[in-house]
Amino acid sequence: MDNVIWMDLTTLLWGLAIFFFRITDVSLGTIRTISIVHGRTVTAFALGFVEVTLWLVVISSVVTTITQRPMLILFYSLGFATGNVVGIKLERFMAAGNMVVRIISAKRGIEMAAAMREHGFAVTTFCGEGLSGPVTELYIVCRRRQLQHVISLVRQLDPNAFYITERAGSVSKIFRPISQPATGWRAIFKKK
Repeated sequence: MDNVIWMDLTTLLWGLAIFFFRITDVSLGTIRTISIVHGRTVTAFALGFVEVTLWLVVISSVVTTITQRPMLILFYSLGFATGNVVGIKLERFMAAGNMVVRIISAKRGIEMAAAMREHGFAVTTFCGEGLSGPVTELYIVCRRRQLQHVISLVRQLDPNAFYITERAGSVSKIFRPISQPATGWRAIFKKK
C-alpha cells in the first residue's frame, strides 16, 4: 500500500475516461434491453456488441490499476449510476414504440372521434354504459412520440373525458397523422 495514489492528474484523467465510458455502456445497455423487449434483434445485437466491448475495456483498466489508484472505484460507480439516468432519459427522448389510448367520453365521444380523424389518427369507437348512462369509448393506436399530442387533444375537446394509455406490444399497421410534404433535405429521401 506504499504506492497508493489517491488523486493526481493521471488518476483524474483516467477517472473521467472511465466515468464517461461507463455512462456510454450503461446507457447502451438500457437501450439494448428496450430493443429486446420490442423485438428488434439486429439493434439489440449491435448495441450488445458495443456495450460489452466498452465494458471490457473499462473493467480491465480498473482491475489492473485498482490497488494503485483506489479512487477509480468511485469514478466507475458514479459512471454506472449516471449511465442509468442517462439511459432512461435517452429512451424517453427516443420514444420508440406504439401506444394504445382508450378514451371514455360521456358527452363528446363522437365529436372527439371526428376531430381525432381530422388530425390524421385512426379511431375506433364503441358504445358503452357508464355509471351515469351511455358513453362512447374511443380506441386510438399512435406512435409513442405522438402520445402527448393525442392527450392534449382529448383534454381540449372534453376536459371530463377519462383516458387510459398502455404500451402496445405489436401492431399490425398504424395510420400516421397527415403531415406536411417533405421539403429541404427530407425531400431527397422521399419515395416516388
